[in-house]
Amino acid sequence: MAYDLIVIGGGPAGYVAAIRAAQLGKKVACVEADRAGGTCLNWGCIPTKALLKNAELFHTLSHRAKEFGFSFDNLQYDWSAIVGRSRKVSDRLAGGIEFLFKKNKIDYVRGLGSIIAPGKVEVTAADGSKQTAEAKHIIIATGAKSRPLPPLPFNGTTVIGSKEAMVLEKQPKSMIIIGAGAIGVEFAYIYNAFGTKVTVVEMLPRLVPVEDDEIGDALEKSFTKQGIRCLANHKITKTEVKGNQVEVTVEGAKENGVLTADVVLVAIGVQPVLPGGQQPELTDRGFVKTGDRYETSIPGVYAIGDVSGPPLLAHTASFEAIQCVEGLYVDGHTPRKVTNFPGCTYCHPQIASVGKTERALKEEGIEYKVGKIPFVAIGKAIASGEPDGFAKLLFGKKHGELLGAHIIGENATELIAEMGLALDQELTSEEIHATIHAHPTMSEVIHEATLAADGHAIHF
Repeated sequence: MAYDLIVIGGGPAGYVAAIRAAQLGKKVACVEADRAGGTCLNWGCIPTKALLKNAELFHTLSHRAKEFGFSFDNLQYDWSAIVGRSRKVSDRLAGGIEFLFKKNKIDYVRGLGSIIAPGKVEVTAADGSKQTAEAKHIIIATGAKSRPLPPLPFNGTTVIGSKEAMVLEKQPKSMIIIGAGAIGVEFAYIYNAFGTKVTVVEMLPRLVPVEDDEIGDALEKSFTKQGIRCLANHKITKTEVKGNQVEVTVEGAKENGVLTADVVLVAIGVQPVLPGGQQPELTDRGFVKTGDRYETSIPGVYAIGDVSGPPLLAHTASFEAIQCVEGLYVDGHTPRKVTNFPGCTYCHPQIASVGKTERALKEEGIEYKVGKIPFVAIGKAIASGEPDGFAKLLFGKKHGELLGAHIIGENATELIAEMGLALDQELTSEEIHATIHAHPTMSEVIHEATLAADGHAIHF
């Protein structure tokens, strides 16, 4: 079969690339080894958010019911039903992607894709049968998978990655999470909310180390209050599986010794999943190396999304998909590379950021001013019972342009979109606070923080 474009991988990079190319009138095939939607939809972003919603509801009912005027006896939960709901959510959305393939007349091919020559892809189905397709252009969008801790290989039961953490048949009584990035802290919140004794171990000085320092400090304070043990600035010196438990030896500022748990979740990052056959040139970290138009070292082959390296986010993968495809098929379009992008972490409190951290501005010698407002100053936050957290905005000292935005608190992941637009359009503090923000809304924390940067916050 001959195509204009073959996309290998059906996740947020792959399916978006396939759909956009089909919209542009191209004959497209999308090859997917698992199911449409990729890791994000089937084993990442979407099912974890379903679990997080359950965790938030249970935590509110079990710890804050009296505050909201509720009382009841014998509150219980069904772990299998909670896991089952998250799987149903994923199945529904995966089916939606498959419908979009049909709608856009995209050939959806199940199997492992291998690039056997420029312009040629061999697909191996689950039953071992093979078929070959040809296309002028091939896009690699095969994503990434959990990276194991070298001395502690995954076994699917006591040592797990994020995929297994979503479908454990039995809730563990105790869990050690190695790594305090977005994946680690989200699962820490989920399992702690249902009563698992959780310890988070992070090698770097703070939780969520890519975030602004104050965000990491605030999250640790909140997690500790919730009962999550946080061991930032700790290194692991030894690991050992002993029967149905795992021992982890740590050294650091708070703890020196052996920790024991029923399950260890390794959340230290991801590694790329490469297609079979001819391999393009890779970076020193093993990701596919790409040029300004997302081209690889193989003629006619392009790479987008997690397989091509950071930022490892679904929304940046979809952005790259559009840029790459339009660069191929829209006359005069010059593809853009990812520069400003929002980072979102969906634990409770939520975390969201875009642009520079204060730490980065200091390192780069950029003069800036800070506007910081706590949610406790916002009426909607008080009314919602969510006064914890703050918004911290960073503006250039000379021109007042937005340089970075960092939010921890209720609805942070929804609030960050405005800041992404402001950063992209180089809006100033004056322009942002001249924009009326509806009352009462959580978005007022942005307005007040902008006013605070110029020294005239009204409500704090």
